[in-house]
Amino acid sequence: MNAPARVPLSEVGDLMAPGQPLPFSVLDGFGRLLLAQGQRLHDARQLKALLERGACVEVEEAQQARRQRAAGAGAGSPAPSTREPTWFDRFERQVWTLDELLRALVKGEVTGEVGAGSLAERLGAFADSFIAEVERHPDAALFLAVRQGGHRHALYSLTHGLNAATVALLAARQLGWPAPRARSVVLAALTMNVTITALQTRMAEQKEPPSKGQLDLIRAHPHAAAELLAAAGVANEDWLEAVRDHHERAGGGGYPRGDVAPGDAAGLLRAADVYAAKISPRTLRPALSPQLAARQLFQEQGGGPLAAALIKAVGVYPPGDLVTLKNGEVAVVVMRTAVGNAPQVAVLFSREGKPVPGTPRRDTTQGDTAIAAALADRSRVPRLLPEAVYGLLK
Repeated sequence: MNAPARVPLSEVGDLMAPGQPLPFSVLDGFGRLLLAQGQRLHDARQLKALLERGACVEVEEAQQARRQRAAGAGAGSPAPSTREPTWFDRFERQVWTLDELLRALVKGEVTGEVGAGSLAERLGAFADSFIAEVERHPDAALFLAVRQGGHRHALYSLTHGLNAATVALLAARQLGWPAPRARSVVLAALTMNVTITALQTRMAEQKEPPSKGQLDLIRAHPHAAAELLAAAGVANEDWLEAVRDHHERAGGGGYPRGDVAPGDAAGLLRAADVYAAKISPRTLRPALSPQLAARQLFQEQGGGPLAAALIKAVGVYPPGDLVTLKNGEVAVVVMRTAVGNAPQVAVLFSREGKPVPGTPRRDTTQGDTAIAAALADRSRVPRLLPEAVYGLLK
């Protein structure tokens, strides 16, 4: 069966405008989803990143968009949106900024735009911006890490780095680490896989186990990434050590050396990396539930304090998790509370299985609205827009 005909994204620029919903899905050169129809193109930098990935659109979708444009607003390109970007828009934009920075690292660029400073400084500025956004709405950030709508395997390495950084930051805060130390772990999470971004994309969508060649690259990537960062001017040893040792294990058994006692920063990064990977869907397997991922992590780390802090930070039922209530309603977790197993939730379906308009909130500390269990059949809610439960966060 032949693949659908596609047209380069550059040839449908007149159908797009910054801030406006896309009238078609955007794919990479291999036909993998980059942006779903209805998502927004933010700016010229994002467009550049998309073009570098060989972005394209299915011809049929492009033609349909042109027909709709002709039948509606008439000729001419759509006007850029005047809508103020939401917090979710800004968080999505970070995917593409990180993409630009990691590509620059791999290319060996020491400086970026004129006046932008060294690449190490730009990574630091990006991490500061990321930390500020997560701390502005930490539950929404966890929601994005847990739900991961769209299954954009082409961006797996980028979104995984951001998700691991979110989890690592919240765990560092739970441990009471000072801001500079937490910042180093975030930087390490964002850059730990810089040398295997393409490999991670392939592995997220392949249907067979990793080959020997892939495993060799995986085993080598911690030191390769640290060396690349050092060559780009990174002098923060906490950052470099966390990247270098994030697959080592206390007592041995890790890699690439297998005989290293990793520091706490590397240990926390390993825990965040493992947890974020377990709750991420892949073609070879579905995502694990947060509860099973937490249980496996705790067992793998021997119940150590780093894993315990991470699990306490994200919660038994983290934002984005799907649960059933004792009254039979199906809900999504939206906010952690001081009671770890009683978060605030938003109802999606009634006990009869009918959609509930307005996603009303429920207090799960109360009798019949308490959580009965995690939702067993998560395919019932394949995609859920975060704005539907949080609104347009600023």
